[in-house]
Amino acid sequence: MIAFNKYYNHFNLLSSILIVVSLLLLIFKGLNFGIDFKGGTLIELRASDAKINVSSLRDRFNQMNLGDVSVKKFGNDNDFLVKFENKDNKKNIIEEIKANLDKSFGNNYDFRRVENVGPKVSAELLKSGVIAITLSLALMLIYIWIRFEWQFSLGAILALFHDVIVTLGVFSLFSLEINLSIIAAVLTIVGYSMNDTVVIFDRVRENLRKYSDIKIFELTNISINETLSRTIITSATTLLALLAIYFFGGEILKGFSLAMILGVIFGTYSSIYIANTVLVRLRVS
Repeated sequence: MIAFNKYYNHFNLLSSILIVVSLLLLIFKGLNFGIDFKGGTLIELRASDAKINVSSLRDRFNQMNLGDVSVKKFGNDNDFLVKFENKDNKKNIIEEIKANLDKSFGNNYDFRRVENVGPKVSAELLKSGVIAITLSLALMLIYIWIRFEWQFSLGAILALFHDVIVTLGVFSLFSLEINLSIIAAVLTIVGYSMNDTVVIFDRVRENLRKYSDIKIFELTNISINETLSRTIITSATTLLALLAIYFFGGEILKGFSLAMILGVIFGTYSSIYIANTVLVRLRVS
């Protein structure tokens, strides 16, 4: 039997540090919102001329007076992702861009994807994303409260907050783009983490009735070990699928799959060292 309970205090300290650092990053650095939430225009461009690179594209787009411009490689060396503000809201902006690029690079490029999101739509999407996450957390709180006791509910919600905040902290630290697919990933993380936590909580509740003479400190450790094989199998198989998507699914799916990978890791960890330690500290009996 693995003595998970010996490390409760150590990992609680680690989690506290991670949460504080993540909150500081979110407050002072913020998140790198994508076009879904900021509004603007996105162009996926493929070049057939080696002269077309990030530097030359950025210089050319900056000369067009489009507002904030971001240019980066997107997958292959000859694929680029261009995002700009389009501050004047020009209707024929794509035609103007193509005309300007033709002067500099000829016809040695191709627009593979163009997306436009207005500021009003982006604000509504951001609001909807926040509401979706908040409602999911609130409904999970009510579900656990009804199914178990308030101590279990508190432990589950703290574990969920831990997973979501630390995942967003990682995205903030590395300035990874937050778009609608990341919101979908965060909502999936909430469900995955809750599922893992409920499995352990079910066993804790059974053991509370079965071993009335064992204290909660030891009982949580017994319950974690009894459900450990299920936790390992579920997490490992999920991670294998997500790693395949991350490495072979293309650039568009990398953000989503990375968020999910982080969520599975943090969700498995928090089910053991966040949710259960709350039960220990509240002395559930």
